Amino acid sequence: MSDRTSGSRRPEGRAGRPDARVVWPPQSRQSARAAIDALMRERGLARSFDRNVERAAKRARDRGPGVHNDSGARRDLTGLPTFTVDPLSARDFDDALSAESLAGGAVRVWVHIADVSAYVKEGSLLDVEARTRATSVYLPGAVEPMLPAALSNDLCSLVPGRERLAVTAELELRGAEVARAAFYRSVIRSDERLDYERVDRIFAGREPAVDPWRAPLAAAREAAAELQRQREQRGALVVDSVEPEFVFDEHGNVAEIHARAQTEAHRLIEHLMIAANEAVAALLERRGVPCLYRVHERPDPESIARLVAQLASLGVPTPATPERMSTAQAAELVGAISKLAHEHVRRTGRGRLALSALVLRSLKQAYYSPKNLGHAGLRSSSYCHFTSPIRRYPDLVCHRALLCAVGGGERAPRAGELMELGAWCSRRERDAMTIERDGDDIARCFALEQALYDRGWEQTFRGEVVGLISAGAFVAFGRSGVNSSASGSGAAAPQDAEMGLCEGMLPVRRMRVESSDRGHGASRPGPASEWWEINELGTILHGERTGATLRLGDEIDIEVARVDAQRGRVDLLAAVADPPGG
Repeated sequence: MSDRTSGSRRPEGRAGRPDARVVWPPQSRQSARAAIDALMRERGLARSFDRNVERAAKRARDRGPGVHNDSGARRDLTGLPTFTVDPLSARDFDDALSAESLAGGAVRVWVHIADVSAYVKEGSLLDVEARTRATSVYLPGAVEPMLPAALSNDLCSLVPGRERLAVTAELELRGAEVARAAFYRSVIRSDERLDYERVDRIFAGREPAVDPWRAPLAAAREAAAELQRQREQRGALVVDSVEPEFVFDEHGNVAEIHARAQTEAHRLIEHLMIAANEAVAALLERRGVPCLYRVHERPDPESIARLVAQLASLGVPTPATPERMSTAQAAELVGAISKLAHEHVRRTGRGRLALSALVLRSLKQAYYSPKNLGHAGLRSSSYCHFTSPIRRYPDLVCHRALLCAVGGGERAPRAGELMELGAWCSRRERDAMTIERDGDDIARCFALEQALYDRGWEQTFRGEVVGLISAGAFVAFGRSGVNSSASGSGAAAPQDAEMGLCEGMLPVRRMRVESSDRGHGASRPGPASEWWEINELGTILHGERTGATLRLGDEIDIEVARVDAQRGRVDLLAAVADPPGG
């Protein structure tokens, strides 16, 4: 049985419980890829470029790397061992690295960034299009690029074995301190296209590094480790993040979902890119050249005080807070709070998603502005986005500002236009994040629906409570599951990788508890109904009759009631085991 217009669901059986399987295959409907394409069109993404823009990009590509403004000197670094590190599925390579160890423990790092400004001239057709789009949008199996593929995937992409124009930030690091910085236009040639998984295998000793990039990778690793130690000491945020990676089959269906957690390889790139961004922002600040800074204002003291209370209500250690907190003190505290929450998750194995979300919700949203107000999350006094000009327009603005400052042949951005431009780019970034999140939800739901069709609806999943409202709980589930039909023990069984991590809503009207669970934390679902009230902090649902509780970060067994794959929504039921003999 099915509802083809609003999603698949199980019909109601005894005691309001679903007890029948879907009898039509999900493939008979729209594929996940088609649904994501429809989402992109619905949200106003063009899905193509105007033919004149495409022609301009192809003309630049066909003329090759020689088409650039060389009124400033361009250094030939093609003999310098160079490598890129990106996701395995990446096609647009913004950044490349070179590095060498120096006497006395210092490390010299060259951060090479694609010189998009050499091809996208201010006011040109390509520039107007890039400014209008402001950012690339990445969805499962699809991308809406800021620049046409002739530039983003070819001429500006730092592919191995090809000469490419770059803007290089040359940093001499003594420990984590930048002892010297130089910036200039360059020509580079990448020796190797590395991916995160391969670099992690190399770091773990499971795969050898080879010349000419073996020693540079080791030097870059050393520099990144020092930068990480410094940022931890100065109180930068510590937040776990896991990004999904979707694999599609030839029919446009989701074949697999891989959870990509941050590893040492990711952190290596992250810390070196942050160092380059800080160095560029500091130079522009000193010289008074107009640009767009990446601003993350200090959190409101009230928000941090509430975060401390929320974490304390969940039994998470928190630092002492002053009775009257300033914004400076709030910014100091939030890093320590995030570290304590991170350590609590590592120690207990619980609440990774929920606690990270609580910390992030207490912060202000980062944005672009010509006013340098610092970056509270990084504990950085000057910060800008310089390292991704293929996919972010503010980075292209910073390239022009930097090249103007160092005599690289570009004109400084017009100061009077930057406030409006920063607001536009910030709005486009927020829109892109929303679309990307919705696309991820749709892809996950198609995979979940397929998994339930293949294996049957009678499955119990262990999930984590990641959000609470008075109407119910939001539960993330899917990395491991319980097959209640296979065993009555409730032991966790491996969940197939293709389903991935999903999130659904469990309404309070579908929660059931047993009175014997009074006062024992997360309640074991049972046959009795309950009246639930949420606490003022939004962290705990209390059962008035039984005293049962459901907290953020708790583990709970759930079943899927309904999947609306087209909208990326899942409705849940509290899992209930059949009575003996039933």
